[in-house]
Amino acid sequence: MKLTKKIALRYYKTKFKLLGLFLPKKAARSAFKLFCTPFSGKPERVMPLIFEKAEQISIEIDGNLTLRGWRWQPEADVASGKKVLILHGFDSYSYRFEKYIRPLRKEGFTVMAFDAPGHGISDGKTINSLQYKNAILAIEKHFGTFYGIMAHSVGGLAASLASEHLPNLKKLVLIAPAVEITRPIDNFAKLVSLPKRVQERMYKLIIKLAKLPVSYFDARRAIEQVTVPTLWLHDEEDAICPYKDVLPIQQLALPHVTFHITKGLGHSNIYRDPNTVKTIVGFMVE
Repeated sequence: MKLTKKIALRYYKTKFKLLGLFLPKKAARSAFKLFCTPFSGKPERVMPLIFEKAEQISIEIDGNLTLRGWRWQPEADVASGKKVLILHGFDSYSYRFEKYIRPLRKEGFTVMAFDAPGHGISDGKTINSLQYKNAILAIEKHFGTFYGIMAHSVGGLAASLASEHLPNLKKLVLIAPAVEITRPIDNFAKLVSLPKRVQERMYKLIIKLAKLPVSYFDARRAIEQVTVPTLWLHDEEDAICPYKDVLPIQQLALPHVTFHITKGLGHSNIYRDPNTVKTIVGFMVE
């Protein structure tokens, strides 16, 4: 861990310890904001060539927050009229999925990608799974029905939640998705030494803001509610979204869900792997 991150971590540990003693509600609000804030910020990144050639698009959500993205038309001789939406994970950005664009275009798909709220070139400083889910629904409402959605990490959780409201969705790809929100919150609480009473208030704050129980934010619950053909890719050595959380879902043997399990790729290299690209594109066209 870099020195600056160690210093920041010590600062937040001290802050939450003191606030937890005297102002637990304020501590919970501050902790939740930090939990929803991408730690890398928004550094300027080199745009891949294929993004330079894309049509730049945008949409306004939440009244005054602009999401910015890209659209690529299919190769003219194979245009199918079908659209695929690519969604990245927490503290990530769309550029990382450049390997998927050309293969999908060659199969006749219009391809679209947006930087999530608080990420990349989109507005905002924070994100949560409910906001991400609502952003997906806003994109679909504005740009029309998507044939397929492929999403990584928290994008996968958001996509699974959104799928309950997308009756015309035909293919859903979840790449190392966050299965639910309690594990990430628990891991965050351990990282910043969040007092138990503050963590409990943080859950109450989530329920109050979302007007939904914590159990709602569960990919298993969502994919059990819909029958859209789903490809779930996960690595056995994923340290961010552990594979053990996926095992109970596999044991359900849902007929519309296919699992593709790898080993040694971890949480991020799984979507960069050439075999993963082939598997996902093949699933979209089958």
